[in-house]
Amino acid sequence: MLKVYARVLYVDIDVHHGDGVEEAFYTTDRVMTMSLHKYAPGFFPETGYIQDKGAKEGRGYSLNVPLSSGITDEQYFYDVFQPILDKAIEVFQPGAIFLQCGADSLAADRLGTFNLTTRGHARMVQHVRSKRIPLLVSGGGGYTIHSVARVWCYETATLLDRSDIPNKIPFHDYYEYFAPTHELHLLPESMMNLNDKNKIDKIRSNLLQQLQELQGSPSVAMQQVPPLFQYHASIKNNDDDDDDDDDTAVTQNKRIKKQHPSELYDNY
Repeated sequence: MLKVYARVLYVDIDVHHGDGVEEAFYTTDRVMTMSLHKYAPGFFPETGYIQDKGAKEGRGYSLNVPLSSGITDEQYFYDVFQPILDKAIEVFQPGAIFLQCGADSLAADRLGTFNLTTRGHARMVQHVRSKRIPLLVSGGGGYTIHSVARVWCYETATLLDRSDIPNKIPFHDYYEYFAPTHELHLLPESMMNLNDKNKIDKIRSNLLQQLQELQGSPSVAMQQVPPLFQYHASIKNNDDDDDDDDDTAVTQNKRIKKQHPSELYDNY
């Protein structure tokens, strides 16, 4: 995606911290990562503290939203996801968004301990889609397979603007896997919400302040054009195909391509 877009926003709603993607782009401001996850001792991968903000050119471009067990649809979306995402888009102005829809943040997941419903989970998808920014959506974790099938079915429908599909699951070869309700939508579990309102408000305030501090001082790296465009520009400007000097210049331009220090390449 970075070959096409100067800036990419990565959003992760998996119950686990998006540690791999964050680490890969921790020192660059071309990728902003936003991860909402459970943060607790002993819960994998035990990373993603709110103070982890990025380093070097990427300082401030890692957004970590550490949450506790039992968070509900309304608290997740209105108190943290929506305000933080909207501010991130306003400040970062991404050319594209990568949304990772891990299903283990759903209620009743075997490993996850959040309390999101299928409708609540898909609300994040719909909100990102409404921004009308080029969007790539992927799956992620999910350890109760019937819940995974439900939510990714509904989120596919949401992306296709068909979120009005019936709640009753039609008969098919795996119909009994969806017993006893045989319905698409999951209901919240009866569980305690350990997310104190004051703590959530503080997390949101801290992250909004982190984003606010990025305003007014965009770095040069945020504005650089990816090398792929530079090559195309060089070739396009070469109007005389018979000019050996111009051809040599284009070839040399390819040879002296500079690799961004925070990106991964095949020879690393």
